[in-house]
Amino acid sequence: MTNHDPISLTTVSAAFIQDWLDALRSRCTQEVMDALLRRSGLQVGPMMPQQRITLNEIARLYQLAAPETGDEMMGLWSRPIRPRALQHLVTVQREASSMTSALYRFSTYWNLLLDDFHLDLQRNQDAIDLALSPCEKGVRPQRFGHMLLLKLAHGLLSWLGGFELPVTEVRFAFARPDFAADYAVVFPCPVRFSAPRTSIRFDPREFTRPVARGPAEATAFLQRAPLDWMFTGSRAHTCSLRVRAFLYGAAWQSCQLPEAASALKMTPRTLNRRLKEEGTSFQEIKDALRRDMAIRALQNGQDSIEHIAFETGFSAPANFHRAFRKWTNRTPGSYRI
Repeated sequence: MTNHDPISLTTVSAAFIQDWLDALRSRCTQEVMDALLRRSGLQVGPMMPQQRITLNEIARLYQLAAPETGDEMMGLWSRPIRPRALQHLVTVQREASSMTSALYRFSTYWNLLLDDFHLDLQRNQDAIDLALSPCEKGVRPQRFGHMLLLKLAHGLLSWLGGFELPVTEVRFAFARPDFAADYAVVFPCPVRFSAPRTSIRFDPREFTRPVARGPAEATAFLQRAPLDWMFTGSRAHTCSLRVRAFLYGAAWQSCQLPEAASALKMTPRTLNRRLKEEGTSFQEIKDALRRDMAIRALQNGQDSIEHIAFETGFSAPANFHRAFRKWTNRTPGSYRI
């Protein structure tokens, strides 16, 4: 994933990672937790749900927290996942004879490590389903943990095949959260909630590419974890991200909905309806792009805050400061790296 595209610019809400932070706190002292947050670029102390988190901040926290806690899943499961588990998983996957075999190996591997959930793999002519079933009645799903394991399966298969593997549908065994829109950044498909089991579904016709990854590629993949498997580079999984990608490449400040609809080959009414179904609107996408472009510029640290304010369409720096506070519950200066 490059640093100059609308997907890498994308941020998620702090609420999206809150379950992860809560789990991480169970694996380390408050002093260590504060140091991890500070070193990753996140603010120390309680974060408001509307605060925005960059994908690079998530990746840095993962890279710091996994070795610090000695648990590569950082408290997300009842049993710690020992260091080098991901490295061994990648080796096991590389030696698979096909992508179907790789997914089977993925499920059997995790079934050796997890105590609270069991991975079930089912295949028929029309679908391949990987589902998480609780080992005991009443076990509640950990939202970030369930998301991360499904995304690891998708990300590994995409990497093995050398393309982003299409996904038919993702279902979660928990209620739709307030931050449901953030899942569009992660999964290239419809995402459903309140399902009987957490699961990811693939089309078996997409499992035709050979598995061909060498040791050097595996090393690079592991060094960049979790970027290459958690945030794959799809441009077309939802209408909202397609609109975002179009705006990023156009004169986004003056662009209106009819222009975006024409570029996506649909009527403005249809685009409006589809965006509403995804819980957003054209103006909200423009505002989110503006916010995330400002965050990226602040983190790059090359332009003044005044310059960034004007570049993102504000008539005065004071207006930018107020809007930024409303967007993120942080000051622009706090995003400086």
